[in-house]
Formats: sequence, structure tokens, C-alpha cells
Amino acid sequence: MREQGIASADRQEADQQFEAALRPRRLDDFTGQPKLKENLAIAIAAARRRGEAMDHVLLFGPPGLGKTTLAHIIAAELGVDIDLTSGPVIQKKLDLTGMLSNVRDKQVFFVDEIHRLLPDVEEMFYSALEDFRVDIIVGQGPGARTHSLPIPRFTAIGATTRMGMISAPMRGRFGLLLRLNHYGVAELQKIVARSASLLNITVDPAGAEEIARRARGTPRIANRLLRRVRDYAEVRGHGSIDHDTAREGLKVFGVDAKGLDKVDRAILQALCERFGGGPCGLSTLAISVGEPTETVEDVYEPFLIQQGLLMRTPRGRVATPAAWQHLGLLVPPSAPFNTATNDAPSLFS
Repeated sequence: MREQGIASADRQEADQQFEAALRPRRLDDFTGQPKLKENLAIAIAAARRRGEAMDHVLLFGPPGLGKTTLAHIIAAELGVDIDLTSGPVIQKKLDLTGMLSNVRDKQVFFVDEIHRLLPDVEEMFYSALEDFRVDIIVGQGPGARTHSLPIPRFTAIGATTRMGMISAPMRGRFGLLLRLNHYGVAELQKIVARSASLLNITVDPAGAEEIARRARGTPRIANRLLRRVRDYAEVRGHGSIDHDTAREGLKVFGVDAKGLDKVDRAILQALCERFGGGPCGLSTLAISVGEPTETVEDVYEPFLIQQGLLMRTPRGRVATPAAWQHLGLLVPPSAPFNTATNDAPSLFS
């Protein structure tokens, strides 16, 4: 078990190093998100022209779309340093005080997973964001007093995948709230081609497009698939990536034409074959595929719903006709949403 944990940590560190090597350094090199880039470019140019710290920025959206990358780009465009931390790391007020006491003028302070800040830490962060000071309690009991520690004006950048968990007072202290959306195939194709050039991988447009189509609209997944296809091309192919090599490589690693992996297909198969297409409760579905309930709900279900393969209903999860078709199965007469029967309305009764 300990060896597996060490191996998992090593893989995670390798993935982080890989992603860091492929990150664009400037806003012009960042592919996609045109409206977000325009808003950032204006804010950055205005801050540099006035010689002031830029407004605080809150980046939100699904994982893997480039929130951390954008934080590094903002710091680079402003010509300042960046300090990085995450919500779970800051366990006490003193932790935040120590970090903010080292912040320099106009510097970028990046907090990943900002929705996971503890309530008392979040309240201390308010005064830092708005008034650029940190209140410290000196002493104990009747002799305790509050000392206000001023800090230089800085730019805080928060990143979250759970915007609904950010409190209204926290949101109100950020001047820019920017959402990152999933990428189109053409944008991901450019990202794959750029990453391949940085890694000295030969990939033709058809091969890059095949990888992009199966990347679930996420650059992080596109780069991960590129690594897997590169390995396949070097071991079983001719070293370069064309359409056939990409298709066969992704097939070997269990990624199908829609970008579904083994767990995605296991969820659909369990729903269709074991539970007749649903309705099926989330906990029952999660147990049937051997995954935690939170993982199924937060990691796998959103993409299946976006692809029109699964629906959440008041009575449970339901497979759509597209799910049966994708698995190569016939829709039985008793299945929900079978257009050949009149059973669909009873699903919501």
C-alpha cells in the first residue's frame, strides 16, 4: 500500500512538471477563451499604465481549463512575482498572516481551491483584500488587544471549480469574476499541436484533431492523451502521430470516440444492463462501479450529462437513448425515454 502511494505521488508530480513545461507564458500564447482574454488584457494594460496593483481576480470553471496557467500569465504580464498556495493548506489565521506578511508591492498572490478556505481564515482574508491590512490579536484574556498590520497593495487571484460554494462577501471583494468554458475541437487541436512542438513530437493535423475530439473539451486531458499516444507511437508505431496512430493509441488506453474512459462506460453499462436504464439512485450506481459517490457525481456525471448520455431526475439517474446506442445496445420497451412507448411521462410522476 505504501509503495502504491509513493508511485501515485510520483505520477502526480510528473504530471505537474509536464503541465508546467507546456504552460504558455504570455496572454497572446494562451489559446481559446477570447472574451476572458480581452477583459484580462484591458485590466492588465490599465494597471500597468497607472503603475498600480491590478484588481483582484476570481477565476472559476471546470478543472483543467487553465486557471493556474492564467495566474502565472497575469503575473508575467504585470512583471511581478507570484506566490502560490491553496485553500486546504491554510488551516489557521496565523498561516494566512505569515503568507501575507511576505507579500511585496503589486505582487500576485494566488489561492487555488479558494472555496475550501476555513470560515475564520476567510473572514481575515476580507480585510486583506479590501483594506490591505491584517488584524492580529496580541495577548490573551482581558489584556488582549488587536494590532492592525498593514500590507502592500497586491493582486489576489482566486481559483475555484465550485463557484456556488464561494460566499457573497468573498465574491464581492474581487473586481474581476471570469469564467472559463470548455474548449472547442479546433482550439484543442491548436493546443495539441503546440504541445507536440514543445515536446519535439511529430503530429499531423489529422492526428491532432483526433486527440482533440476525445479530450472532453479540456486542455489538461488533451495534453495527457498526447503523452499516451506518444508512448504508443514510439513503442508500436513509427514514432510520429497520424490519424490512425492516434486512433489506435487511444483505443489501447481505453478512450473511445466520444472521449469516454473505462469508468464512464462502466457507469453507463451498469445503468443500462443492470438497472434497465434507470431510474437508479446515485449511491447504488456508485457502488455498482466501485467508485465513491462524490467522484461519480463531481467527476464523471457532468461530462456524461453534457454528452446527452445520462440525465438526473427526481427519481434517480436515467440513461438516454444515446447511451444505449453508444454501447451498441437496443433500447428495451421498458426503458425510460423509449420513444416507442408511452412510459416516459411516468418517470416524473
